[in-house]
Amino acid sequence: MSEKTALTPATHTTPPAKFSHGVKKGNLLQVAGQVGFLPAVAGQPPTPAGPTLREQTLQTFANVRAILEEGGATWDDVMMMRVYLTDVDHFAEMNEIYNAYFEEQQLTAPPAARTTVYVGLPKGLLIEIDALAVLS
Repeated sequence: MSEKTALTPATHTTPPAKFSHGVKKGNLLQVAGQVGFLPAVAGQPPTPAGPTLREQTLQTFANVRAILEEGGATWDDVMMMRVYLTDVDHFAEMNEIYNAYFEEQQLTAPPAARTTVYVGLPKGLLIEIDALAVLS
């Protein structure tokens, strides 16, 4: 039986409660919901990448990717992504950003994905993304 390993890349703050940014067990890697915080700076509170959906989405992708890499995965290993937006009017813009980003990643096959509107993110945050990866 394989061990469960908590993943916290150097770019991320220590979680404020008993959860992990990512967890790997066997060939499964679950990335917890990530938001568009800039890389952690010791002694400073988390800072959003910027006020725009584009800035926050690209930083959120970078934060998800950091956890994937920490666990030995890539975007090609991602089977499912869930995107949570705080504004229904952001769907079209997020889809444009998402499509352009993953076109650059040259994925073998895009992951399954779903997007929903969720208004419970901390003030100023516009997007959250989680992902499930299966490693070969």
